[in-house]
Amino acid sequence: MSVRVVVAGSGAICAAGKSPGEIWDAVWTGRPAIRPIQQWDTSGWPTSLAGEIAGLDPRALVEDRKLHRLLQRSDLLGLYAAARALDDSRLATYRETLDPAAGATVNDRTGVYVGMGGGSYQNEYEFFPLLTTANGELEPFGRELTATVNPMWLLRSMPNNVLCYIGIRHGLKGPNACLTNHSVSGSLAIVEAAAALRAGEADRALAVGHDAPIEPQMVLYYHQLGLLSAQGLWPFDSRRTGSVLGEGAAALVLETEKAAAERDATVVGELLGSGCANEAEGLLPIRTDGDGLAHAIAMALDDAGMRPAEVGMIVAHGSATRASDASEALGIRRVFGDAAPPVTAFKWAFGHPLAASGILDSVLALLALRVRVVPGVATLREPDPDVGSLPVSARPQAPRSDVALILNRGFGGSNTALVFRAAPREAR
Repeated sequence: MSVRVVVAGSGAICAAGKSPGEIWDAVWTGRPAIRPIQQWDTSGWPTSLAGEIAGLDPRALVEDRKLHRLLQRSDLLGLYAAARALDDSRLATYRETLDPAAGATVNDRTGVYVGMGGGSYQNEYEFFPLLTTANGELEPFGRELTATVNPMWLLRSMPNNVLCYIGIRHGLKGPNACLTNHSVSGSLAIVEAAAALRAGEADRALAVGHDAPIEPQMVLYYHQLGLLSAQGLWPFDSRRTGSVLGEGAAALVLETEKAAAERDATVVGELLGSGCANEAEGLLPIRTDGDGLAHAIAMALDDAGMRPAEVGMIVAHGSATRASDASEALGIRRVFGDAAPPVTAFKWAFGHPLAASGILDSVLALLALRVRVVPGVATLREPDPDVGSLPVSARPQAPRSDVALILNRGFGGSNTALVFRAAPREAR
């Protein structure tokens, strides 16, 4: 690649913490944040566990009270993570040192790419009481609609709210896109942001992933699909019975190497390559042989110009559903054979945050490379024979290089792979 893409800032929030450092501490010390849901009474529900952010105060996330009337819980999480990543990058501080014309150029040359799940059902809940009282009659429904449903309903339900308000709040006017592709949305935000930098469309870009799927309909539907566990999230373990939904957001500030050097930014890593592949099996089915994931990995390594042996650690999707874990292990072995590097996964600590998972895993992978350790999967007791010789452990392992491979999967047979390298210690 002629244009190198570096990481100059990060932000994150989930059930395990409100910053990358807090989340890392929970992962490192083996403290899962998966607990009974508190947002509604789950008595009698078939499953009640989730990675829910405890005591969430919207005003502590976004100070502008006016926005609270226009945004959903997921949007507030996305704006918070984006703001923390921008703070971490010190981009605003740099911009303030420039004359107005140069500052305007920075704004014009900074892109925003946001991945969100697009599956929220909370948008519908305001209509339920009216639908009940109208008893199927259109005339009373229409007569009482404006008095019952908040007129801001449509604005609150826009999928690109986070994208828009990031641009408005931080003055960022460069290329942008909102991606809604289930669990790989956040990973694709990174891919699209990097593509814009390499194409010369921007000098830097903010990539964000956010989701808040812990709501009654979402939990019920995922349960009916057989995807949720009522006991816990145990990736690659013989006890695993399904996943657990989580909520959260994460963001990365990506820059061209030249742009980062010009403002003397602190670089924590480099995006070396990416790959995306679809299994074309249907909305829910996945190939049992891991073919789609193996293709995504191969493309990412080819994009990075690397051999499998150069990868130091793998952050697996690790959703703990029986089919996904087993096929993911096969996909890894198709590329690495019996020589895979240490494998870990993070969802056991905070649940599956869907669209936020790819970026959140990337943030944690960079932290792992920085301290040169592959954290263990704390909930792992007995690796399932289905995962074979996959080098996953409950205990920390040593990475074999400064390169991490991050895997992500979603509905519709989507698979993504990202390759990051940690910045040399003297460069941080």
